[in-house]
Amino acid sequence: MRSVVQELGIHLVLLNRLEQQGNAPYFGCIVGRVANRIKEGKFTLNGVEYSLPINYPPSSLHGGNKGFDKKIWEVVENTKGQHPSITFKYHSCDGEEGYPGDLSVTATYTLVSSTTMRLDMYAVPKNKPTPVSLAQHTYWNLAGHNSGSILDHSIQIWGSHITTLDQNSVPTGEIKPVKGTPFDFTTEKKIGASILEVPGLGYDHNYVLDCGEEKSGLKHAAKLKDPSSSRVLNLWTDAPGMQLYTGNLVNGVVGKGGAVYEKHAGVCLETQGFPNAINQSNFPSVIVQPGKKYSQTMLFEFSVE
Repeated sequence: MRSVVQELGIHLVLLNRLEQQGNAPYFGCIVGRVANRIKEGKFTLNGVEYSLPINYPPSSLHGGNKGFDKKIWEVVENTKGQHPSITFKYHSCDGEEGYPGDLSVTATYTLVSSTTMRLDMYAVPKNKPTPVSLAQHTYWNLAGHNSGSILDHSIQIWGSHITTLDQNSVPTGEIKPVKGTPFDFTTEKKIGASILEVPGLGYDHNYVLDCGEEKSGLKHAAKLKDPSSSRVLNLWTDAPGMQLYTGNLVNGVVGKGGAVYEKHAGVCLETQGFPNAINQSNFPSVIVQPGKKYSQTMLFEFSVE
């Protein structure tokens, strides 16, 4: 009989293969070298201008045409016992998708308890400074597989500001409070309550996470709840931002058991560095120097209320 960790590893590999075939919009994967959008696919670092693939015109999105989501990661460790874990590793070469320098990346999923999973992501540049901002891109639907829309889910986000967007969904550099806007989830509210007031197709915005309640050095980012099942997900992180994405572009994706996933079939809570931070000096830096370590930790706590 397979262990839970083995099942998790197999599940992640299958999702990765689906991604490789271009059949899933970043389902369940880790995206990088830089998550989210980079304006016009360009940035300058130490006087050198770099050009990235424009895979989501006019931006470069989630690492380019063949980002980390479309790579086969090596399983380097599978630990059993009280807190089973599985560790994946990937080596990104200098120039891959236009990014400078060799980069070694690892991701460890650990079952801290029967209801809690921890994800630790690390990346170390070998020979050149490079931007690094990873994100875990699971689509959550706490009502269960093939259960329809998440618009009746309620969410609370510990972020009182967002990074405002231009017409191409790229941050302008301005940071605005959410109070009195459709983006205000500082108290628990249904995802669909104000979604029709959001420009475009739905939520796809980066929240600036506040320094509120902490656990194990991580700050509370979000609480997601499904009213039909009473299932709850509490998310904790040490990242500065979190992208709330309501699956606006999911359109007829065939998934497990032949289920067809449509718009708003899942919600993503992508903890991350700020989008386009490489081109915004007032955003927290995503540049990592050779020999230094990028790290991000997420804690997923499941319960019933």
